[in-house]
Amino acid sequence: MVLSRGARWAAGVTAAVCMALLLGPSAPGGAAPAAGPLRFGAAGEVVPDRVATWNLCNPCGGIGHDFGRAKEIARYAPQVIGLQEACVRDVEQIRTYLEEVYGLVYRVEYGTVLRNWNRCGGPPWRPGGFGQAILSAALMSDRVNVEYPDGGSEDRGYLAVTTLVGGRPVRVFNTHLAERRQGGVRAGQVEARHDRAIVLGDFNAVPYAPELGPMWALALDTDPGCRPATAGTGAGDVCTVTTDWNSKFDYVFLRGITPRTHRVRPSPYSDHHLLYSDLNRD
Repeated sequence: MVLSRGARWAAGVTAAVCMALLLGPSAPGGAAPAAGPLRFGAAGEVVPDRVATWNLCNPCGGIGHDFGRAKEIARYAPQVIGLQEACVRDVEQIRTYLEEVYGLVYRVEYGTVLRNWNRCGGPPWRPGGFGQAILSAALMSDRVNVEYPDGGSEDRGYLAVTTLVGGRPVRVFNTHLAERRQGGVRAGQVEARHDRAIVLGDFNAVPYAPELGPMWALALDTDPGCRPATAGTGAGDVCTVTTDWNSKFDYVFLRGITPRTHRVRPSPYSDHHLLYSDLNRD
């Protein structure tokens, strides 16, 4: 069923499909630490100020893919990583490899929006969960999972948790917006209301897409040279591409927090690149 424009707007408001964060007054901060090194093979260590996002691509699996994905995550060892197009079974296997091979212990929260054995395996009477996942080295609380009223050809939504980044509590959101050529649907899925937020995810939109205007008005992407005005003038090469088809679809948006680094790493295990950012302790 396709909702009318008015119904979609109302559903978006009442379901709180925006990504947002509200914390109390900021604690005093010291000087920002040096950018963390890669942590490949460093048992039990994460980079406490590092956040990441990665669309795992489904269906893009194969023999050894989960181990390869775990290796990629371990190489950069973020404190928090948001995963999209994630099957519960795959994420559990990735977590096992991260702990048993690399000594990295992550908690997990799931934002399942679909149960489908064709996508995620399992018998038809107990299909695997599909959607978003957040891995955090710290405990998570206050989980919220919202399915968007219009997802296009597949169910989409966002997942939110409270956890620690850089030793401070923060609200982290992980989203996967509607697919390409559905700008009108995505526009109703993007809103930020509060003072401090980290929003990770695959927005399925280039930076100058008009439906991302509300996010740009309220939040900062960690890609230092990428802004909608720049991209809209044809200088889109200043935006680091995040997909195999040379588009920027993946973002780490910040509100009330400033980035220190921005890195995009292609991977043979997905058609999206792993994106991570080190943040200042504002």
